[in-house]
Amino acid sequence: MVNEDGCAGGATPGADTRDDDAPAAGSAYGPSGVVLVINSGSSSLKYQVVDTGTEQALATGLIERIGQPMGICTHSNGGRAQRTEQPVPDHETAMALMRSAFDEHGPDLGEADLAAVGHRVVQGGARFGGPVLIDDEAVDIIESLVDLAPLHNPANLQGIRAAREYFPQMSHVAVFDTAFHLTMPDYAATYAIDRKVAAEHRIHRYGAHGTSHQYVSREAARFLGMGPEEANLIVLHLGNGASATAVRQGRSVDTSMGLTPLEGLVMGTRSGDIDPAVVFHLARTAGMGINEIDELLNRRSGMLGLSGHADMRDVDAAITAGDADARLARQIYTYRIRKYVGAYTAALGHVHAIVFTAGIGENDTAVRAESLAGLERMGIEVDPQRNTAPVRGTRVISADDSAVAVLVVPTNEELEIAGQALSVVHG
Repeated sequence: MVNEDGCAGGATPGADTRDDDAPAAGSAYGPSGVVLVINSGSSSLKYQVVDTGTEQALATGLIERIGQPMGICTHSNGGRAQRTEQPVPDHETAMALMRSAFDEHGPDLGEADLAAVGHRVVQGGARFGGPVLIDDEAVDIIESLVDLAPLHNPANLQGIRAAREYFPQMSHVAVFDTAFHLTMPDYAATYAIDRKVAAEHRIHRYGAHGTSHQYVSREAARFLGMGPEEANLIVLHLGNGASATAVRQGRSVDTSMGLTPLEGLVMGTRSGDIDPAVVFHLARTAGMGINEIDELLNRRSGMLGLSGHADMRDVDAAITAGDADARLARQIYTYRIRKYVGAYTAALGHVHAIVFTAGIGENDTAVRAESLAGLERMGIEVDPQRNTAPVRGTRVISADDSAVAVLVVPTNEELEIAGQALSVVHG
């Protein structure tokens, strides 16, 4: 695979974890413990205190609108939620507000006996094949990958820097969305462009949502009574961002997102797969610049561009009201998913289960049904009653005679990050 600065993925910068006989990166949780999980976005800070022993969140919080005139801070503990509004000029202030929320509303972080702070980082490039203990070198490497994830890595770094200052005695661990996909074979991960250009500019299929795909594929295998190393799965992570991953024996062997999260399935505001020549066409005929086209494809396309609604719940409501544009938008959305299911079935050869997860995948019965409609000759059949039953948690929605199981498995990226952080801290 394309290697950055002569270095392949690993639990520490420079370590190589691409041994064909090695388990999937970061798959072992190690000892139980309590971890503060931080997901830092450009204008938000999400956090959870996770007990991996009980697999429960002891507390959750969200600080929104960082850098805007007025921020919103929500903290939940023991089923009780507190919400305040106040200015949050930067991530350092957000970190202080988070700590104050714990001091005022609990749980007491001192008594929680935190083992680590786990940080979500979107892009690890080819440098990180698993979770890594954060030190100054790791921060520098993450910063060097900003050009591969300009919308995400800078915000992730702001959260890391603020947390390291606020919790200087704690072990901080970065968990990468891209790490799970480093097991893709070169023929799936390499774009068919000039090799020298690709190497110089690190153009490669990195994927995303790896933390979710890794957690869900392991839970799906466990639900089926199989070990992760036995199961061939197609995981459909359908949220505002959406991706499909082919998982063979616990390893990602192909995924729909590419160099960036723009490629692949239709999403809330992103186009997904599109002819690259559309960019040239718009530049030549519409006089649009690169930044305008970037804005169009990332923020004004997908379901929003097709229907005027980025949220699938609004699209569904519009369809019910007779909106033809919304109806077509959902047909395009589910047709794209169906194409990927067919492609990944061919790539895997044999599929034990198709797994829906994330907000749309876990909750939208119409999307699930339409995405797999007409695949009965491939051994894939959704049971209408099971699909629409008001049941939560991991469940089967396929018909009894479906050769391929169809599952719904709720994702839990925070638990996955906590577990991977502990695997680093406890070795």
